[in-house]
Amino acid sequence: MTDTNSGGLVVFDHPLIRHKMTRLRNIETDYRQFRSTLAQIAGLMVYEVTRSFETETFVVTTPVADTTGHRVRGSITVVPVLRAGLGMIDGILEVMPEARVGHVGLARDEQTLEPMTYLCKLPADLDSGPVVLVDPMLATGGSASAAVRLLRDAGAKDLRMICLVASPEGIARMRRDHPDVRIYAAALDERLNDKGYIVPGLGDAGDRMYGTT
Repeated sequence: MTDTNSGGLVVFDHPLIRHKMTRLRNIETDYRQFRSTLAQIAGLMVYEVTRSFETETFVVTTPVADTTGHRVRGSITVVPVLRAGLGMIDGILEVMPEARVGHVGLARDEQTLEPMTYLCKLPADLDSGPVVLVDPMLATGGSASAAVRLLRDAGAKDLRMICLVASPEGIARMRRDHPDVRIYAAALDERLNDKGYIVPGLGDAGDRMYGTT
């Protein structure tokens, strides 16, 4: 895991994550393998992403004696950006089943090219604990920035983001709009092309995950 100079960006360099990311990038990987591998990587990333969660102590009784136990303080909420973010949920919940799941749906306005919200379903008490925003791709950063604004408006205070692949342009946008949000990525790629795709990237994550390419 590398804490880069991009300010609040953590890029994972774990061998197993690199191995699985290569499978995702491969054009020969079919949608079933893509979907399961994406979830596996998300689950592997959760361990480090949750390291900063605050905990509280309490007394727990074992079969032998009382001892001090620990639990995460407050309610954990994971929020995928639809539709591709849904592919990361199963892997995250496998590790962290106690988390609640909100949903944010964003689509690009073809006139303004800015993201428009078509769905926002979140717990009422979003400020009661840590919030994890998940989206496989951080490309231009427009959707991620809009999603963070929605979560902030809904009350989120302890907020971080998980993505699989980030571009320098997307990181720069997030640093400009939300410098306090820590971003965890499995890979930081070279650039965006003229169509807004990450290079080398892995293509459209949603299409590859659901077999709609």
